[in-house]
Amino acid sequence: MKIITFGEVMLRLSPPGVERFAQTDTLTMHFGGTEANVAVSLTQLGLQAAHVTRFPDHALGRAAAGYLRRYNVDTQHIRFGDGRLGLYFLETGAGSRASQIIYDRVNSAFSRIQPDDINWETVLQGASWFHWTGITPALSQGAADCLLAGIQAANQLGVPVSGDIVYRSNLWQYGRPPQEIMPALTEGCTLVLGSKALFSELYGVVGSTFQESGRALMERFPKVKYVTDTKRNSISASHNQLSAKLFDGTTVHKSRVYDIQPIVDRIGTGDAYIAGLIYGLLTFDNLQQAVDFGAAASALKHTIPGDVNLATVAEVQTLASGDSSGKLKR
Repeated sequence: MKIITFGEVMLRLSPPGVERFAQTDTLTMHFGGTEANVAVSLTQLGLQAAHVTRFPDHALGRAAAGYLRRYNVDTQHIRFGDGRLGLYFLETGAGSRASQIIYDRVNSAFSRIQPDDINWETVLQGASWFHWTGITPALSQGAADCLLAGIQAANQLGVPVSGDIVYRSNLWQYGRPPQEIMPALTEGCTLVLGSKALFSELYGVVGSTFQESGRALMERFPKVKYVTDTKRNSISASHNQLSAKLFDGTTVHKSRVYDIQPIVDRIGTGDAYIAGLIYGLLTFDNLQQAVDFGAAASALKHTIPGDVNLATVAEVQTLASGDSSGKLKR
C-alpha cells in the first residue's frame, strides 16, 4: 500500500526547550509540514508513502528533500524551482503560558506550483490513498488548481481521498475566499476531517450534533463515506485531554479520552491522528479499531519532539489497548 500526500514543507525554527524568543540566541531546526508529517508518520507505521511538493533549488531545498528520504518517504515526484523555503518560528509554551507560532512563508517555492508541474496520473498510479489539507489551497491559486487536478485524478483512478479541511483563514491572500475554493476540493473526498463549525462556515452545512452535521455533509458531498474530528481539552500548555470520533453515515465511533501530561511537543498531533486513522482504515476491518489507533497515535505524538510522529505500530497498539504506563522496555 502506498499513500500520496501533497503540500508545503517548511523549516521550523525554535528556541531550545521552553525558552522565549526574547531570551534565546539559538534556534533549533526541524523540517515539517502537515501533509508531509502524515507521510512520515505512515512510513514509521510500515506503509509506503510519497510526498509531492515544490522546493527551492538550493541547499535548504535539497536538505528538506533529504529529511523526507531519511524517513523512507518517496521524493521522486518533488519539483525544484525558484522561490524560497517557507519558515515558521515556534515558541513552546509551558503551564499557563501558551505556545505561539509566527509564519514567514510568502513567495515560497511551493506557492508558485502550477498544475502542469505534476503528472498526477503517474504519481497516483497504484496508490492506495491520497491526502491533502486546507492549508495547501490557501497558499496560491496555482496550489489550489494543482490540488484539484490531483483529487480529480485520484477519483478517476479509484484512489480514496482524505481532506483535513482546517484552512488557516489568515493565509488566503490571493483574492479568493475558501468558500469559493474548498467545496470543489471536498466533492472528491472519501474522508473529511473537520468540525461542525467548519462545515457551517465553509459549506453552509448545519447540524445540531456532530452526527447530524456529518450526515448533512455526506448529503452535500455524496462521495464522502467518513467524517472525523478530534476533541481537545486544554487544561494548560503542558496538560491536554484528547479524544477522537469517526462517523460512517450510521454510527459515531468514539475513542477513549487520553490524559496527556507533560506535553513534549504539541505540533503535528493532528497529523499523527489522521495518519493513524488512514493506517487503521487501510489495515483493520473494524472502524472502532481504526479510530482507536488514530487517537492513540496522536496521543503518542505529544511525547515526541519535532513535527512528525515516530511511533511504531507496536507502541500505538500498546497505548490503544490501555497500557499508558510507559514502563521501561528491555
